[in-house]
Amino acid sequence: METALYLPVKAFLEAAGYEVKGEIGGCDLVGISRTDPPVIVVCELKLSFNLELILQAVDRATVADEVWIAARISATGRGREADKRYRQLCRRLGIGMLGVTDTGVVSVIVSSVSPMPRTNPKRRSRLVREHQRRQGDPALGGSTRIPIMTAYRQQALICAQALLDGPLRPRDMRSAAPDAGKILLGNVYGWFERVRPGVYQLTEAGRIAAERHRLQTA
Repeated sequence: METALYLPVKAFLEAAGYEVKGEIGGCDLVGISRTDPPVIVVCELKLSFNLELILQAVDRATVADEVWIAARISATGRGREADKRYRQLCRRLGIGMLGVTDTGVVSVIVSSVSPMPRTNPKRRSRLVREHQRRQGDPALGGSTRIPIMTAYRQQALICAQALLDGPLRPRDMRSAAPDAGKILLGNVYGWFERVRPGVYQLTEAGRIAAERHRLQTA
């Protein structure tokens, strides 16, 4: 699975000075530098190099300063990483290529040296905002078929766990979940219900979600 590539590529970019998190804004991996203004690096993961991977990278060019693609190096040596045409296409587009061995060693096949065009500042801002608000790095890049642990879901789970002990007001949870008021009122996941003005408790679905998350993080 693509998630097997995530930790080696994350370590590679962290060694280059980026804070890296997975599955943000539809991107497998997002790294942001600590400089001002920040430099945004996006990397897309696939088990093998193919055209779809390049198309994903081209789409990410609207939000990133650097775009990389990473895939496992073919055991036969006949994968796309050995195709001069594929490498040349990446060079012309300014897309970097990273090869990952079965033992997790990451090597640069093509450097991302050409600046990628930034044409969607709103999408770029959303990417940075989600990266900054997300606590830790709870999602493996390349994950599919499972809910992504977004910053919103993290705060909703904080609220749900606080309500396991009984009804509370949003302001009682605001220190841990700054958006508690909006989350309880919006009730996107169906976890909360109002028992009286300004006071909320858990629904059965909310209790199950909070208890499951507590077990997973114990």
